[in-house]
Amino acid sequence: MTVGFRKMHGSGNDFLLVTGAEDDRDWRALGPRLCARRTGVGADGLVVSTTAGEDSAVLDVLCVNPDGSVATLCANALRCAARCALLDHGWNTMSLVMAGVSHDAVVEGTHVRVTVEAGEVRAERVVQRCQDEDVGFDAVRVGAEHLVALVDDVHRIDFAALVRRLRAREPAAAGANISVVQPCGYGELTVRTHESGAREESLSCASGAVAAVVVAARRGQAGAGGRVTVHNRAGIPLTVMPHTERASYWVGGPVTHVFDGELDLA
Repeated sequence: MTVGFRKMHGSGNDFLLVTGAEDDRDWRALGPRLCARRTGVGADGLVVSTTAGEDSAVLDVLCVNPDGSVATLCANALRCAARCALLDHGWNTMSLVMAGVSHDAVVEGTHVRVTVEAGEVRAERVVQRCQDEDVGFDAVRVGAEHLVALVDDVHRIDFAALVRRLRAREPAAAGANISVVQPCGYGELTVRTHESGAREESLSCASGAVAAVVVAARRGQAGAGGRVTVHNRAGIPLTVMPHTERASYWVGGPVTHVFDGELDLA
């Protein structure tokens, strides 16, 4: 059996998107095979969207990581799913439900923004030695758990080694997304993120961008109430700003439609 899909990326974070799937396939089992870079199509995640009702702009969105785990939140996946909903249904505004949590989405051409809830920051939840200095990570839940450290230079850090040590030695890091953040002026940050369930450092992480802004603002390193530009490895920045009507954040940026194809699921 073949199933149609789209390949899209949100600021460098790429996904295989299946919409309108009505069968009860084990997408979690299929995710690692399809996301494999050498033997599959290749992606940071498999995203399956289904409409919640014929007359309502509501989508249920499942995101399967390359290791087969299910994401509690992937904001770039939600942004890509919203762009698909515009193509499929003509929706410019909608609600997207992932892991039981509803997120608002607004699509303006190729620019898509979604809402993300953020919890309280827990200061220096983890401290790890790195290159002869201690790096303190604050913890904040932004749909998923994030560990965030402010550093002077994100490019000087041996980030891969730091992530390996954290995941091996710190229970709090085992299922968390890990980010190092460099303030670049009051309204700009540069972020490197390793997502839980990923095999390598991400080119972009939208929930990580929100977590970075929340932690940086708490430490007086980013605007507490304004728009912040978050730079990433992809070189395609995201923007984060507080929601004007409730205690959450908008995260937005471009979504690129790369190509369409068919999956052979035999």
